[in-house]
Amino acid sequence: MLARRWGRRFDALTSDDVPFTRLRKPLHACRIALITTGGVHLRTQQPFDMGDSRGDPSFRAIPADTPAEQLTITHDYYDHRDAERDLNILFPLALGRELVARGALGSLGTGYSFMGHIEPPHVETLLRRTAPEVARRLRQEQIDAVLLTPA
Repeated sequence: MLARRWGRRFDALTSDDVPFTRLRKPLHACRIALITTGGVHLRTQQPFDMGDSRGDPSFRAIPADTPAEQLTITHDYYDHRDAERDLNILFPLALGRELVARGALGSLGTGYSFMGHIEPPHVETLLRRTAPEVARRLRQEQIDAVLLTPA
């Protein structure tokens, strides 16, 4: 009930300030990518830089077939204990694979993870280099839609 009342305040579908594109095909035919700002990464990848108080504007690519036990979280700016117990809370990779197996989604593409704590001057790096690179990769992989999960 509370969520419905809060949600009525926002109308992203008609706002000129929020970029929104309706899907051109049904979800069961879409290729979906997961993107999080939760600092998720493969255990074999370099952790996000927690030594820079202004954040880390880099990203980590996460293949869609990655088992949950190969993932970890490096992010000091939020409590991720619950996400460590069930990564689907933050990065629903297993749930996405289940939806593909049931036919509800077409397929999963490579997922991407960022550290959500970014301050200047790293914001410029994120806007001019990092985010465009991820967008290029998403287009190359023919991703129809992304599910964004903030931390």
